[in-house]
Amino acid sequence: MKKSFLFLLLLAVPFLTWAQTQVNASEIITKINRGEAMTYKDAVIVGLLDLTRLDNMRLEKKAGSKNSTKEYTSTVKVPLTFVNCTFKDDVLAYYNPDNQDIKLLNKKNEVYNTNFDKAVRFENCVFEGYSAFKYSKFKEEVFFAGSNFRHEANFKYSKFSKSADYSNAKFDEEANFKYVAFPEETSFGNASFKREANFKYAKFSGDADFKAADFRGLANFKYTKVANNMNLQRAMFRGDEDFKYTKVNNRMVFSRTAN
Repeated sequence: MKKSFLFLLLLAVPFLTWAQTQVNASEIITKINRGEAMTYKDAVIVGLLDLTRLDNMRLEKKAGSKNSTKEYTSTVKVPLTFVNCTFKDDVLAYYNPDNQDIKLLNKKNEVYNTNFDKAVRFENCVFEGYSAFKYSKFKEEVFFAGSNFRHEANFKYSKFSKSADYSNAKFDEEANFKYVAFPEETSFGNASFKREANFKYAKFSGDADFKAADFRGLANFKYTKVANNMNLQRAMFRGDEDFKYTKVNNRMVFSRTAN
């Protein structure tokens, strides 16, 4: 009887642990709106984490004609720290209703963006849904090291001011960093790209660190500009690559061998 009870208890422990660490995305939004800095560790975040409609959302650009777009911007003014967390749904710092198939017949001509005034840290996290940070402006450090993006990671047009750490990150779908302006302290060392690694038109104000990165899909560095050095030591290229018009230290390069 004791053995049976112990066996049932061992089966229940993982479930109890999971239940204790479950956090609703709405709770996070509420804390952000209250101006509370937050830290979550070993938590499972359930529900859509939509950062695009905070209480401080404001209209940046009004629609002046039939085809123009209204732009709304929210600002996260507190530090965000997530360590070993799993996001079960989408994490949105950008949203465009016109991109959703279900609304193609009812276009609103609206775009919602989110900026971050404080440090953003997603360390060893898992994004099971989509993650969209398109057009976001990060004023402090950004840390996605060790995180796993199960769907497209969209950072297109994002701007980083202090640092951007994506070392050891895993991208299962497209990693979209097109047109991104990276700061001097930027690292994609040991990162893994299963699909396209899109750095087309990206600009690195310092070094471009891709040491030991694993490119399994298209490594797209077309028109990329790197101010100093491009570190590709021990990087693996298993798919196609495009370094056409890539410039490193003001010199045109034509292959990945340039360091």
